[in-house]
Amino acid sequence: MGNVVKDTFAPEDSVAPVATTGLRGFLAKFTVLKGAQRELWLTFLIKFLIYTAYSVTNKTMVLWLSKDLGFNDQAAGALVGWVWAPAMTIFTLLAGSLTDAIGLRRTFFLGVAICTLARSVMVVTTIPSLALACGVLPLAVGEALGTPVLLAATRRYSTTAQRSISFSIIYVVMNIGYVAAGWIFDYVRQLNLRASVFGFEPTTHQQLFLVSLTFEILLFPAIYFLRRSADGSIINQSSRHASAFWSRIGHTVRQSAVDTLRLFHRLLGQSGFYRLLVFFLFIGFLKAIFLQMDYVFPKFGDRELGLHAPVGRLSAINSILIILLVPMIGALTQRFSAYRMVIIGGVICAAGVFIMALPTEWFQPAVNSAPGQWLGHSYLGVNGSIHPYYVMAALYLAVFSVGEAFYSPRVYEYAAAIAPPGQEASYGALAYLPFLVGKLLVGSAGWLLAAFCPEHGPRRSGIMWLIFALAASIAPIGLLVFRRYIRVPEAGRQDLD
Repeated sequence: MGNVVKDTFAPEDSVAPVATTGLRGFLAKFTVLKGAQRELWLTFLIKFLIYTAYSVTNKTMVLWLSKDLGFNDQAAGALVGWVWAPAMTIFTLLAGSLTDAIGLRRTFFLGVAICTLARSVMVVTTIPSLALACGVLPLAVGEALGTPVLLAATRRYSTTAQRSISFSIIYVVMNIGYVAAGWIFDYVRQLNLRASVFGFEPTTHQQLFLVSLTFEILLFPAIYFLRRSADGSIINQSSRHASAFWSRIGHTVRQSAVDTLRLFHRLLGQSGFYRLLVFFLFIGFLKAIFLQMDYVFPKFGDRELGLHAPVGRLSAINSILIILLVPMIGALTQRFSAYRMVIIGGVICAAGVFIMALPTEWFQPAVNSAPGQWLGHSYLGVNGSIHPYYVMAALYLAVFSVGEAFYSPRVYEYAAAIAPPGQEASYGALAYLPFLVGKLLVGSAGWLLAAFCPEHGPRRSGIMWLIFALAASIAPIGLLVFRRYIRVPEAGRQDLD
């Protein structure tokens, strides 16, 4: 997702079921939004704008670091995987308490203001130290403020009857944003526009950052129309003095850090906590494969498929399928334990990655088939011959998406299901850890690119994908082999086979 990534939402247990069934019951789930507050629809719009801007930036980051700032593959991968992405995760953990302290509307404005300034710096400078210190790092802070605020806003602005469908729509809107970002990414790169403004000629990657900046600026009027009263009387009182406002922010950040440390200290005394940590460690290997679509695919596509290859539309296949598959697979597998579904999903995901490690000539007949020609010429817009990697990547992403639909929602369900009574929120907060592990793992991808898919010289990309596939396999194999030591009884589940 980020996922910053693709974020999840907590299941709501207070939503009353819809009494009617069939088509009428299906439509009734959407008609509950009739008469919804204006702020709820604004939240959907804000979600789309935030995630489109974020995804465009995420896909551009590694190319910008190498082409514009001069970092090699290894350094670019390390900066993205070990600085940019983990910083977002850490700040996200601290952002929830800040929202509670200063209110939704102010947190929105603060995050968007920080992102606007950071993106502006990234648009206009190619000085590495300035771009990193005043662009990348502040952007991680600003982006992190959006995730918990959007979830809190969805809950606050929806009624009990609207809440379940509202969170479902939020998930769909996020993936629509990812799809839009993929098409924008390809369009701007293939446009190859050369324009000079007062002597400043932005590169293709700076133009992409400019597009994300435009989406960011559009957030200001959307947030402006959120009701001021939504932040409560405490915020109104604190707004009398600007110094009190900033003092409250500083105090809240410190308190959030203290609370996080206390949370881990309390959890360290519970055996289930260590089991959950190992569980999340294995899931991190699957998240790393998901994250490489933004941090490896752009460079791989340019080097193997040609400059400005439509990797954005390729990666959009994942989001399109997830929108369709998650509710369907969730409904069909809800009676099975979360742990079992995570293993099955992990096996499917790993199998999908192995497709990219197979010899490309095996897929030449598929390229020449009608579906292969439609994929290359109609969907991806490729001119001339179609490289087998296009078909292989589409198959890999399709299979991976099926596996993701099995395992991803159940990871968070498992964390909530094994939590001791009264500690569901604490265990749920740990659900960010697989993304953190995945981001740390994908930081090493730059070395794999340099070794097996360099910009110049012979390439052995199949070996790189084999390593990715073997890494993805660690998750289901580890969960299966060590299930006696990792698995914890799930609330409401009887099967432990």
